[in-house]
Amino acid sequence: MAQKGDHLLQRPLYVFDLPEELLSTITLKNRNDRPTQETPSRPDTPASDSAERLESEDGGPAKATSCNLCGLGFASVAEQRNHVRSDLHGYNLKQKIKGQKPVGEADFEKLIGDLDESISGSESSESEDNEEEGGTKPKESTLSALLKKQAKISSPQFDEFASKRKQRGSGKPPMLWFTSPSLPNNISIGIYRAIFSVNEQAEEGHIVETLRNKQLPPTQSPKVKAEGGVPLPGTDIGPHYFLCMIGGGHFAAMIIALAPKVGKKAGQDERSATVIAHKTFHRYTTRRKQGGAQSANDAAKGAAHSAGSSLRRYNEAALNTEVRELLQSWKTMIDTAELIFIRATGSTSRRTLFGPYEGQVLRNNDPRNRGFPFTTRRATQKELMRAFVELTRVKQSTMDEAALAALDAPQPSSTPTIPPPSKPTNPPKPSKEEEATALHSSQITSIIKRSKIPALLNYLKTNDISSTFTFFPANHHTPTPLHLAASLNAAPTVNALLTKAGADPTTMNDDARTPFSLAGDRATRDAFRLARSELGEAAWDWEKAGVPAPLTTSQIAKREAQEKVEKAAEDKAEAERRKAETERLRKEGEEENRKRMEKRLGKGKALGAVPVKTGAEKREEETRGLTPEARARMERERRARAAEERMKRLQGN
Repeated sequence: MAQKGDHLLQRPLYVFDLPEELLSTITLKNRNDRPTQETPSRPDTPASDSAERLESEDGGPAKATSCNLCGLGFASVAEQRNHVRSDLHGYNLKQKIKGQKPVGEADFEKLIGDLDESISGSESSESEDNEEEGGTKPKESTLSALLKKQAKISSPQFDEFASKRKQRGSGKPPMLWFTSPSLPNNISIGIYRAIFSVNEQAEEGHIVETLRNKQLPPTQSPKVKAEGGVPLPGTDIGPHYFLCMIGGGHFAAMIIALAPKVGKKAGQDERSATVIAHKTFHRYTTRRKQGGAQSANDAAKGAAHSAGSSLRRYNEAALNTEVRELLQSWKTMIDTAELIFIRATGSTSRRTLFGPYEGQVLRNNDPRNRGFPFTTRRATQKELMRAFVELTRVKQSTMDEAALAALDAPQPSSTPTIPPPSKPTNPPKPSKEEEATALHSSQITSIIKRSKIPALLNYLKTNDISSTFTFFPANHHTPTPLHLAASLNAAPTVNALLTKAGADPTTMNDDARTPFSLAGDRATRDAFRLARSELGEAAWDWEKAGVPAPLTTSQIAKREAQEKVEKAAEDKAEAERRKAETERLRKEGEEENRKRMEKRLGKGKALGAVPVKTGAEKREEETRGLTPEARARMERERRARAAEERMKRLQGN
């Protein structure tokens, strides 16, 4: 049955274009009414060069999956995978290892609210791009910074500091939460505090009125120049933000309008963002696999004299010049921007943006300056668009009935009591069963990594280890021997564990992944399918294990034979192509040589014809091999005969 307000949540809500029904009834929630569990927003769709879609492709909610560890539900497997890679999930894994309760997203935001500006992560190629500029250590993530901070606070020497910190409060959270009678009772909506100015944040009592004043009607995209993407002179671009990221030799900047652009798709309104101008640069400035920029290394150890160091110094200077020239060309738009969001990794990057230098555009003391209140990745145009959508998309939070009842129940005291700081306790001593399991885990792991199949089967049989054996201490990625073998792409070991040791292929790890989903090559996946064929359909729930249709040994051999035939045909075709190409090049070479000889001998003459010698060539041939005196005497005689011939012709006339 549909609840009230469901029609308002059919599509993602945009901060600057909220429905009038919601806007007229919205109210700010008190801090103690903040939800204990936030439903994460839908994953951002890939951004194009001109617009990022602010609406989901489907018209309504989809069937949800969930994370049992964090207690969250998701609309798709892609959302669940993004959650598994998030700092929240990683933090809750650490909490589980310590034997403590996991936290919700709202509580996690409070924990990271006191941290400095979020540290940039990286994309799929992050292993080759270390954007740290201050030293040789890898860059610290938000999660690691939070864990280090908690480790320091929990130590005895920081107890006094912790008690004072609790008395002062934990600071302002990054989100402002609102409620409305138009929404279901257990739904709250959140907006990032960073999109409000300093004065607007100071007056939280008028924040709802401020939000109403920020609403913008849809508008057409402004006309821009063909080169550079800068608006034409006199063009009104309306309210806009300036977003910028720099670090590790990567730079990306964007001017983006706040007014939504409304289009039609499948008969429904579709919101898009309008990019006014954008630019990205990349220069090789970081010392690969050594960490940090070249300038940071020179400052710490002195100037290096290698070719690579000289190239990196040149690229740092070139990137510095390019960035400052771009900022100068965008100065008018930056000066009129409502807010400026900047992520600058390292002191070198901050000097590039904030100088000081003559004619600088960005300034440290500008009240419009903001950091991104969430983790960001490598500086690209796509990442800037994702950050803008994350900043301006309204978040939804769902509270369960138990949490609502707890909020409605009378509180015993309005002043919460501050519990005394807990003292660190020694970890409990493992029992004999746990010690034995840990020993078996170590031995089995070592045998699997060395691919000693007979030794593995003998060890399992001798020690009477069951098919449901799990490693201790708990390994969240590969909790069972079958998970470990599959992740190592050990196909023979996988087949032996399934067919001879009775390993369970339906067991899932903490990321809800079966052993088959960890297989990284076709041979390992074929081992699962071969075991399904040998054991039969009744042995396990192969569909739950994610194993495809069974495959026999003969089918594998037939497939390999077919692939060999196809490869031989491809090799033969490639050889014929190369032979034809070689013959073509040979003929072209012969034709070119023929034309060159014709040009040398004279057009129209046969290649075998004897060329006619000139008078000078004949004289050169006659005097070849003579002494200088003989050549002079012969030349005098030739001239004398020529003079006699001229005299005779004159006399004859």
